[in-house]
Amino acid sequence: MTPLTESTKTSTTTKTWLWKGFPICYQEQGSGAAVVFVHGFGASLGHWRKNIPVLASTCRCYALDLIGFGGSAKPTPGIEIEYTFETWGQQIADFCREVAGGSAILVGNSIGCIAAMQAAVDNPDIALGVALLNCSLRLLHDRKRATLPWYRRHGTPIIQQILTVKWIGQLFFNQLAKPKVVRKILMQAYKNPEAVTDELIDLIMAPASDVGAVEVFLAFTRYSSGPLPEDLLAVLPCPAIILWGTEDPWEPVVLGRKLANFPQVQKFIPIEGVGHCPQDEAPELVNPILQEWISLF
Repeated sequence: MTPLTESTKTSTTTKTWLWKGFPICYQEQGSGAAVVFVHGFGASLGHWRKNIPVLASTCRCYALDLIGFGGSAKPTPGIEIEYTFETWGQQIADFCREVAGGSAILVGNSIGCIAAMQAAVDNPDIALGVALLNCSLRLLHDRKRATLPWYRRHGTPIIQQILTVKWIGQLFFNQLAKPKVVRKILMQAYKNPEAVTDELIDLIMAPASDVGAVEVFLAFTRYSSGPLPEDLLAVLPCPAIILWGTEDPWEPVVLGRKLANFPQVQKFIPIEGVGHCPQDEAPELVNPILQEWISLF
């Protein structure tokens, strides 16, 4: 068992698990069946703050920061670690075994869905089921780029190459990592502007000043390979449920619905009038759905 330590921030207890020698932050609450929550790009375990207290009444909830995000370590890309879905999938699988105590239900948002499915595909023993909330469609993937408008098809690789220049990448990150810019981006992702609170801005901004944050961000912007959701759903070893905020500007629901055609997907549930992060924007709609589905295991 990898050693654990514990620290307290304000009223929330955050624990630390050492994975491959790197500190990983996570939270735990409740008792019963294990459920592991996996955040999306640029987010952290705090993105589940409106879900875990409710779901913990009937199950044992864990939320972890993927390596490179939140309060977890941000080792140097390509030298200390490779930031790929295979890496994050193994992190999740090891977390289930070493911290959650075995198999678990995995719940992801955005790229967290890809990481959760990768964990299940590579480690069938750890996943009882997977819930996907606005799964990343990876529209900038090398294999999908041909379907994009010409300016995005040709422009994206150029931008990715430019960002490999260290000072340009740093400047780009510094321009994004400002509260007013983060707020503007979230106002696009969330349909309800009232859900974009100062608390949410703080959660997103907090890790930006960490050592290694810039390098991790830039590494992911250049990551256009790896699995697509349809690749993983085709071989997923457990049942899945998909929830989708219908007003998501980044992952169109019309494309998301196509994922429901895979045999392992038991339900596709549209969350009307909600954007990219339904668990945070409309927890009153998402929590009962998750609670009912989790109770089936």
